[in-house]
Amino acid sequence: MLQAFPKHPAPDRYQQGLAKLREIDGEAGERVIDSLASIAPDFARYLIEFPFGDIYSRPGLDLRSREIAVVAALTAMGNAAPQLKVHLQAALNVGVTREEIVEVIMQMAVYAGFPAALNGLAAAREVFAAQELEGVSA
Repeated sequence: MLQAFPKHPAPDRYQQGLAKLREIDGEAGERVIDSLASIAPDFARYLIEFPFGDIYSRPGLDLRSREIAVVAALTAMGNAAPQLKVHLQAALNVGVTREEIVEVIMQMAVYAGFPAALNGLAAAREVFAAQELEGVSA
């Protein structure tokens, strides 16, 4: 027998997701969505509705914890540098420190190997350098 699941509290997944995306990623997230408009607008909508409207909006973890998990996952994948860079910036946006980011990436060497951790550290270096160029310090 199928269990009845509670309805999602948000009546409009897209609007909730868009607000959450802006809160977390700011302009970087909007650029990702805009880049999909000409090739896969439905995918852009899915990206807003599911990860940000449904998952990021859940009450079980704060945004800081969620971004730490995402940085770890993307680092461990080892093949998602563009997405990792967006989420490194997002982690900084929601209060994760540079030192914490470096520690999370280093931890991934144990589970995903040194190449994945080295790639993650290279991505972090780029994000940190760009932030310094913009006059933002952590």
